[in-house]
Amino acid sequence: MVCPAGPVLLLAMTLPLVGSPLAQTSQPEPSQAGGESGKQLDQEHGAGESVPVSIYVQLDFSDETWPKILSKTLTLPPALASSPPRTLTGLNLTTECSVHHDGFTYCDCLSGYQWNASVCSHHRACQSLYNYHPCGCLIFSPTEAGYCQLLPPVPGTLRLNTWLQVPEDTLNLTLLTSQETTNLNWFLRRTGSPSPIPLQPGAHVSLTSHQGQVVLSICNISHQWEGEYMCCFEAQGFRWELYHVVRVPLQATDVARLPDQLSVSCATSPGFRLSCCIPHTHLGYTASWSPGEGSEASVFSTPGDHCLVLDVQHCPTADTTYTCDLQSPGLTPLRVSVSVTIIQDGDTTCPEDPSAIAWNVTKAGHVAQAPCPVNRTGMVKRTCGPDGTWGPVHSSCTDTGLLTLLQGAQLLWAGQGWPAEEVPQILAQLLEQTAVVSSPSDLLALLGTMTFLAKVVADTRILLNRSALEALLKTTDKVLDMDPSSLWTPAQAHKPSVGSNLLLAVETLACSLCPQDQPFSFSLPNVQLQTQLLEPSFPADYKVSFSIQPPLQAQIPRHSLAPLGHNGTNVTITSLMLRKLDRLLPSNYGQGLGDALYATPGLVLAISVMAGGQAFKQGEVIMDFGDRDSTLHCVFWDHSLFQGNGGWSEEGCQVQTANASPTTQCICQHLTAFSVLMSRHTVPGNPSLELLSQVGLGVSIVALLVCLGVYRLVWRVVVRNKVAYLRHAALLNMVLCLLAADSCFLGAPLLPPGPQSPLCLAAAFLCHSLYLATFFWMLAQALMLAHQLLFVFHQLSKRQVLSLMVILGYLCPMGFAGVALGVYLPRGQYLREGACWLDGKGGALYTFVGPVLAIVGVNGLVLAMAVLKLLRPSLSEGPQMEKCQALLGVVKALLILTPIFGLTWGLGLATLLEEVSIVPHYIFTILNTSQGVFILLFGCLMDKKVQEALLKRFCRGQAPNSTITLVRWLVTLWAAAPAAVGCHRLQ
Repeated sequence: MVCPAGPVLLLAMTLPLVGSPLAQTSQPEPSQAGGESGKQLDQEHGAGESVPVSIYVQLDFSDETWPKILSKTLTLPPALASSPPRTLTGLNLTTECSVHHDGFTYCDCLSGYQWNASVCSHHRACQSLYNYHPCGCLIFSPTEAGYCQLLPPVPGTLRLNTWLQVPEDTLNLTLLTSQETTNLNWFLRRTGSPSPIPLQPGAHVSLTSHQGQVVLSICNISHQWEGEYMCCFEAQGFRWELYHVVRVPLQATDVARLPDQLSVSCATSPGFRLSCCIPHTHLGYTASWSPGEGSEASVFSTPGDHCLVLDVQHCPTADTTYTCDLQSPGLTPLRVSVSVTIIQDGDTTCPEDPSAIAWNVTKAGHVAQAPCPVNRTGMVKRTCGPDGTWGPVHSSCTDTGLLTLLQGAQLLWAGQGWPAEEVPQILAQLLEQTAVVSSPSDLLALLGTMTFLAKVVADTRILLNRSALEALLKTTDKVLDMDPSSLWTPAQAHKPSVGSNLLLAVETLACSLCPQDQPFSFSLPNVQLQTQLLEPSFPADYKVSFSIQPPLQAQIPRHSLAPLGHNGTNVTITSLMLRKLDRLLPSNYGQGLGDALYATPGLVLAISVMAGGQAFKQGEVIMDFGDRDSTLHCVFWDHSLFQGNGGWSEEGCQVQTANASPTTQCICQHLTAFSVLMSRHTVPGNPSLELLSQVGLGVSIVALLVCLGVYRLVWRVVVRNKVAYLRHAALLNMVLCLLAADSCFLGAPLLPPGPQSPLCLAAAFLCHSLYLATFFWMLAQALMLAHQLLFVFHQLSKRQVLSLMVILGYLCPMGFAGVALGVYLPRGQYLREGACWLDGKGGALYTFVGPVLAIVGVNGLVLAMAVLKLLRPSLSEGPQMEKCQALLGVVKALLILTPIFGLTWGLGLATLLEEVSIVPHYIFTILNTSQGVFILLFGCLMDKKVQEALLKRFCRGQAPNSTITLVRWLVTLWAAAPAAVGCHRLQ
């Protein structure tokens, strides 16, 4: 009877074998607990040998009688006693067992003995140990019994390529074996870590095996790979562990100094503190500060570091460099320095600032440093400017919990840990840590953790359960809601690819759901996910819809999925909708989109198809983003564009108008993250606006034709002097250019659009150059006016001035138009989509708007000068009456046309740069299409000479009637302008 309060001992007896084997009669029935092994030993050895045989002897003791009973003579089992005599030459204890209150027996092997691998695999370990631990203590049921076996010689050795590793080199640890090995695993117990960490193939870890040897290689090692390495394997029926300690010297970057520089005023701070911290290491570094006179050094440790603190009690009289010396036997000393600058009398300094962080007096040009608050890691810095004013505070403080998760994810990706267990744990912890994100560095740490977890999942192909995926989606929802100005914008400035990395991470993790947890649907304000597991035979198209406004729908035709099910493989389709993420992605646009200003609908749709554990990237997908009231570009996010920062691309996607609905569909021939781009500053298709534009252009053309008719009637009368001739010549060319441009622009919609159409390209080039010519001729008018007023006694001839005006009015516009064509056409940014006019998104339109606004500005300056000159003429330079009237005509025309044209294209530029309502577009259209009317009224009919010529032309030899009276009244109305008043004042 086994005494529950006492231990049980199992013994192995050493007997010289004579005659036939007797083991079968002296032991219990063979079981997993080692009986079979005992029989094999009995049968293999001959007579006269002393070997351990499988004699099962169970000794039950109470705690009090243990020493006495153990010293008594042992009685052999009856079966053995009735056999021929044998000599007992040795007796060794192998196993110690104790019965616990739960009724189970806990059996522990004594030194030199161990449970065989078969027993280990069928029983629980006594302690909560990893399953790689050698079999030392196992738990047996009350009906089971067994004993530990004698260990044979170790069947292998562990060798290291060099006893001391060089940082950033490759570590090679080789297992040489003489026996066949199975279930081989590698572990690392880092310095200061209580538990060993499993090593798996990863970014830094690789495993290679040849006959009789297995090599563990770790590239780019650092102090994080220092520690005790364990190689665990099975051979000869036992589990084995081999150990080797790896030492990696520290580098200067591993040493934390606080601060790394310091400026101090001895008057206000007679003493200061310096600290030098290193991580735990096997190399046993000793640290010391120099100089150390007048200072007191102390050591303290944290869970991850050893720190040597120097309290300088007496401020030095001059600038001093303090050095922290780190020495380890056999290694070159490692030295890091801290420069201490002493503020002298007369130095420019920044004053003490007791704000949230206490900033001491700091010398100009130096950087003050302060530690981060509790539970945050990093440094807070503030620069003292050359003039003694404090600069902004720059903080790299990151929440310690977030940093721990980030480092864990990085090491998991490198090859340390169990991905299947740790990835869900980190995702759950990450959700809790979203509440502490308060700085851009916190956000970067959180997003970095998600990125590394996605890489781990992609490399190891592990699957996530439903709770882990829910934690991911909840974290993503909260991240997308974080403040853009205080968190996202600084984070993007530090790392432009952060938004693209988030999208890739969420895509990768979202399509890693276990098949048994599907179908799965999850909805949050910023995240919606739908997964579906399709059988090998696809009955119909795959369709998915998301309940947002306007509705979002997607469809994958059956013929795109059919090739995936030919071998009976289940297909998983994951549809993920992310809101607000598109606004956090960098504004990068691939070929064909140009450097335009686009808006997105506020969402990104990501569709992933997995078949047999492999991602399926090719296939047709049809998406309906709803009625967006705008011309759309169907695009996907290409992570490889712009040096890995990512960008929108329309390759493989096209727009198609749905037959049965007013919505626009996107059809793409691949699967990834999709969205649509809309011009941020274009007005949605508006029939009334288009009609107003066409009517305005028609009225403008009629007004210009009337202007030409007027000049046909009165030309000889109004060009009697040089100034009048040049003024009306310029105006006539303006009329001709604007008439041709309006006619070309009005007829351009009849041409086939696109850069492949030569007629469309020609129309856009002509409209560009002719509209520019209109403004350059107006500039020529202004410059002619300035020349007449400024150079009274150095006048050019009429032919010279006219030649210069022709060059300015025609050659310059053609030059601008030619440059725009040559620069932007190869980029695909010359023509606006669907129109024969300049593209306002890529920059081509600015080659028109820019010169126009510049001309308006120059004309404004000339007008200001002309008004001052005419109102206050010098006695020697006063112009003649007839010339004065001609100049005043130029001034009046420019004085009216310049502000109108300037306002017109100022509004035009505003509609390109700002998100404005429909009203400015209407005003711009009215003013822009009425330029011909303005030229007729204010450039032609306002001229006094034209009025007089028209009166003579229509009134000579005709009796008064109502028509003549109306014409006389209109002409007299324009004559009411104060031209004569100005000329009388000049007299």
